[in-house]
Amino acid sequence: MTYDADTGLLLLDTPHTSYSAYVGREDDIPIHTYWGPPITAEDAAYLATSTAERLASQWACFRSAANRHEEYPLDGGLQFGRAALSVEFPGAVRTIEWRLARHEITAGPGHQELALWFEARHQELTVTLYYRVYDDSDVIDRSVVVRNDSTTDAVDVHRLDSAAWVTPEQPRHRMTHLTGRWAAETQVRRTDLTDGHLVLESRRGITSHHANPWFAIDDGTATEESGRVYSATLHWSGSWRMLAQRELDEPAQVLFGWGHEGFGPRRLEPGEVLKTPVSSGLFTADGFGAMSHAWHEYALRHVLPNSGELRPVLFNSWEATGFDVDEAGQRALARQAADLGCELFVLDDGWFGRRSGDQAGLGDWWVNTGRFPRGLKPLIDEVHALGMGFGLWIEPEMVNPDSDLYRAHPEWTYHYAGREPHTMRHQLVLNLARPDVAEWVFGELDALLSANDIQFVKWDMNRPFTDTGWPEQPDRQGRLWLDHVTGVYGVIDALRRKHPGVAFEACSGGGGRVDFGIMARTDQFWPSDNTDALDRRYIQHGFSHLYPARTMSCWVTDLPTFINKRRVPLSYRFHVAMAGVLGIGGDLNAWTAEETEEARRLIAQYKEIRHIVQHGRLHRLGEPGRSASAVQYVTADQKESVVLVYQEAQQYDSNPAPIRLRGLAPEGGYRVDGGAVLSGALLMGHGITPQLTGDYASTLIRLELLA
Repeated sequence: MTYDADTGLLLLDTPHTSYSAYVGREDDIPIHTYWGPPITAEDAAYLATSTAERLASQWACFRSAANRHEEYPLDGGLQFGRAALSVEFPGAVRTIEWRLARHEITAGPGHQELALWFEARHQELTVTLYYRVYDDSDVIDRSVVVRNDSTTDAVDVHRLDSAAWVTPEQPRHRMTHLTGRWAAETQVRRTDLTDGHLVLESRRGITSHHANPWFAIDDGTATEESGRVYSATLHWSGSWRMLAQRELDEPAQVLFGWGHEGFGPRRLEPGEVLKTPVSSGLFTADGFGAMSHAWHEYALRHVLPNSGELRPVLFNSWEATGFDVDEAGQRALARQAADLGCELFVLDDGWFGRRSGDQAGLGDWWVNTGRFPRGLKPLIDEVHALGMGFGLWIEPEMVNPDSDLYRAHPEWTYHYAGREPHTMRHQLVLNLARPDVAEWVFGELDALLSANDIQFVKWDMNRPFTDTGWPEQPDRQGRLWLDHVTGVYGVIDALRRKHPGVAFEACSGGGGRVDFGIMARTDQFWPSDNTDALDRRYIQHGFSHLYPARTMSCWVTDLPTFINKRRVPLSYRFHVAMAGVLGIGGDLNAWTAEETEEARRLIAQYKEIRHIVQHGRLHRLGEPGRSASAVQYVTADQKESVVLVYQEAQQYDSNPAPIRLRGLAPEGGYRVDGGAVLSGALLMGHGITPQLTGDYASTLIRLELLA
């Protein structure tokens, strides 16, 4: 990482890429020049000079010379596109001009960080651009800090993006992104960027039911194994916006940050500092597969806590009992789960308050003594005696109007004065932007974890924001979209510090909060409420583009599924769920002896291979569809590999075509399922032919490298 104060030249080097920009001498506007395979300092200097000359020679009567090349575009001046930073100063002034005041490069364990401090020329405002690079990753982290230096005047922040990512001029800009809805999250979509704007965002206060905060851009030719891909994500768990903009013969510029269109403004008081979440960017030269590998490794090394752990096989009681829970029933389920080989027992909804259905009790986090007369301790003790950890479902950001909490504090919810708030699922959202509410939530959960020996918390959040008023603090309404999320972060961070032995799962009506922001403070995601095995193939396929299998919680549930009433074999359901962190969510009381025995065998098999699945490199071998496809995992030393093969439908009498594997040692000999020994070269060049017959057929293949 270098920055030359004399020339304004910025060069960031990662293990396999370079990134360069320069700060213009006349206006101090940083101009992006390069992002790709490694270059030298001399190359970067040439690019700065040639880019400056090119921009200066353009006919600029109708656009800024720097148009779409800005490293961080500002509102005002000759900027006609969307700005990454838009601030309204006293007098309704919305334009910013700045000068570079200083820079600093610092080093930490395994990383370097560059800070560029810019001061507004006509207002009292400081804007700092941060860059971070790692010794072991090609990911570049970027963020921005804004400080109101005035001692008297507040300013309104209308837009504050974490980064503007510039991809090079090329004939075609194809964007890949993840979209969907409840029960159909993380669907892969690809679209060409045309002249103008493309906006993806969440306006719900949560991240990712309908779009996930991630994108990838290529020239339309990239495949799993080849092609240049530029991608970025946002470490944030609330509303966000990604805006891609381009004009004829210009690069594509993507603005990425928190807060949806029209969320604010966010008032910045005198002396106040506001720091954006991180946006991370990545260039890879070898297709979408290499892109995913780099993101997974970055997540495991630099984002996910306790990433080296193996996640246990869990049993969750929800589908077995619904709200009809009591101590005796849960004890019986725990004994059955332990007999199957489960390692974690999770008591879901219905254990607290006056909770007999979804219309009451949320917010009353005291144990229902009618159902658990002696509290949770006897159940927890039995679960531990059976050799399992104990987990609990909670939904701390919600409240039912029919609850002791709401009757005592109706003002703690988002609402508008004089209007009846809209309920969804009979729920309202607690205003965790209020420090007193966040403090109360922490106190309730801290007391719960302190009084009970709990190893796992499933943190749910089942409805988006509506009626986003704060009548007692009307000038703070623009803050709540941001401050609610930081309030949630603060509660979870404090709980983890005080209870380091407790793991957390992030859930939001399924995959409504799947992002790097919540990943940094939880141990796994619940990707979707949809547990239908075929639908999960598509959900998990999209999920894998950014998020590692180690974070993906997958359940085997009963038939027919509540989503679409589909019936598929138990082995297929298991093989789909074994592609991540395996869980069981069915009613064990209704399982036959044959199903129980098959489940016991498959759970034992998963325990043998989970170190490969949860920590190996993931390869997508085809896409879900009618023909056979697979997901492969390979350990870092290439000594072990697992292949999960799926055939959704057999057509005519055709057998599956050979599936070419990846990531093996070409010269090595691999024993396949304890039988034949084949070379890595053959397995990757010709492939392996799965023996599958019929619909919803699947198999697990294990390979071991011979010494």
